[in-house]
Amino acid sequence: MDWLGKLLLPIEWVVAWILAFFHMAFTALGMSPTAGWTWVAAIAGLTIVVRAVLIPLFVYQIKAQRKMQLLQPEMMELQKKYKGKRDQFSRQQMAEEQQALFKKHGTNPFASCLPLLVQMPIFFSLFRVIRNTEGIGNGDIPPIGGLTQELASQATHASIFGVELSDTFLQGDLGTKVLTAILIVIMGVTQFITQRQIMAKNMSEAAMNNPFMQQQKMLLYMMPIIFAVGGIYFPLGLIVYWLVSNVWTMVQQFIVIRNMPTPGSKAEKELIARRERQGKPLPKSMQPKKAAESEAKPKSGQRRQPMSKARQKKKNKKK
Repeated sequence: MDWLGKLLLPIEWVVAWILAFFHMAFTALGMSPTAGWTWVAAIAGLTIVVRAVLIPLFVYQIKAQRKMQLLQPEMMELQKKYKGKRDQFSRQQMAEEQQALFKKHGTNPFASCLPLLVQMPIFFSLFRVIRNTEGIGNGDIPPIGGLTQELASQATHASIFGVELSDTFLQGDLGTKVLTAILIVIMGVTQFITQRQIMAKNMSEAAMNNPFMQQQKMLLYMMPIIFAVGGIYFPLGLIVYWLVSNVWTMVQQFIVIRNMPTPGSKAEKELIARRERQGKPLPKSMQPKKAAESEAKPKSGQRRQPMSKARQKKKNKKK
């Protein structure tokens, strides 16, 4: 076994057990144990479990993204400060000041990638499980987790629309190429919609006018292309996993943007208008801060003079 296999083996066992559990559950509900749709449903169940576990990371990602947007004006000032300075000392100083800004706001530019990075080992583990189903079914490879030889044999020959779950775009026939191409296009569209709704509705004007937005716009169009190119190498079962994951992200993002928008964004204005039409109070985070009580501050700029006890006593007698 190679080093990657040894590293991913524990995750492969967990993935295999979850697949076996959902396969058993859907079979108990009346679905055929050898049908491709039963295994597609099992893969979808695995995806839902993974994404549900990653919800805390998603919340952290949202908070990190908002903090990054809040520090954009300071980042722009930092860029102006070091504009045109190419020497090594200036670059080092700029990097140190950027790190100080990230530390001050409690965020970093890589926080938004955490859910994706955490999913990658699971993604590759599922890839290896699907790739090894034929060997496990034939008895050439020992079973992995709950994926017994019988289950692996069923999974190997399971198909939807005549396409087996282990088939890829490059190695399959015309039917395989058509089905995988359709799913890859849908996968790219869901990826595009997810990123587009963030940029169109959930960014403040300051963030939209930032030079970094040009990079984000490039990624908006590049990421679906990257996934499309990578998708032609993935087996059908893996494309199903990534498609379900993208749909989950798209729906989850829509709910967050609608109910917890970024301050100053178009989504926040829409939420305020919607609340006003419905006669509902605004969330505390959107309510204008109350002015300090007038009693807490002196009404005039004149300083109140201290009074001695004897003078105070005399004043009270006159009253």
